[in-house]
Amino acid sequence: MSKVNFEDLLNAGVHFGHLKRKWNPAMAPYIFDEKKGIHIIDLNKTIVLLDQACAAMKQIARSGKKILFVATKKQAKELLAERVKEINMPFVTERWTGGMLTNFQTTRKSIRKMTLIDKMKSDGTWDTLNKRERLFKTRQREKLEKNFGSIADMTRQPAAIFIVDILKEHIALNEARRLNIPTFAMVDTNSNPKLVDFPIPANDDATKSISIVLDAICSAIKEGLDDRKSAKVASDKEEVAAEVKVEQEGTQE
Repeated sequence: MSKVNFEDLLNAGVHFGHLKRKWNPAMAPYIFDEKKGIHIIDLNKTIVLLDQACAAMKQIARSGKKILFVATKKQAKELLAERVKEINMPFVTERWTGGMLTNFQTTRKSIRKMTLIDKMKSDGTWDTLNKRERLFKTRQREKLEKNFGSIADMTRQPAAIFIVDILKEHIALNEARRLNIPTFAMVDTNSNPKLVDFPIPANDDATKSISIVLDAICSAIKEGLDDRKSAKVASDKEEVAAEVKVEQEGTQE
């Protein structure tokens, strides 16, 4: 459960959509009203869909798989990076590199280049380079870090992707859809929710709105990770108990 109530969403301005003339007709089921030319999102439906998204996210996290978060727009990028770092999931807040998912082998090569440069600094190879080579490698490392540093631990394609603003991140959405990766996203009144597996009708421009949805999603993932950790501890205890029992039975014989 998202644990977010109607009042919380209202105070965060989650209900404010775009101007009526900018709407996507596919969002009609999630629009409650129109005020002063602006569409108002039905928060009761937002709560239902956010709960569904949180339940699915919790299940994915419990399975130990990675969820990729994407938000490159100014009002969301720092917010997303801060929240997602806490749950140790990969994220993209700089420019989405075309083929990041569909050409994942190339993405992994770029990440390996970073590792290689780091290794050069630790094994002494760095000291054998001249000043120009060091400068080139340093700049290369900085560029790679900016684009791929936050997904360095993503050794395989993610089990799901969460997007803030599917219009801005349309390339990421298209790549995920092409690969049949489950998609979760905040969809505003100017977006097409049919393109997303788990759409969350919400204002995707206001910081407070983005923050409250992200908090609910990240909280659900944390619960899933905690469940996984508890299950592992319980499993380890059972194994130890079984081994002790076998030893005791052997001694008695």
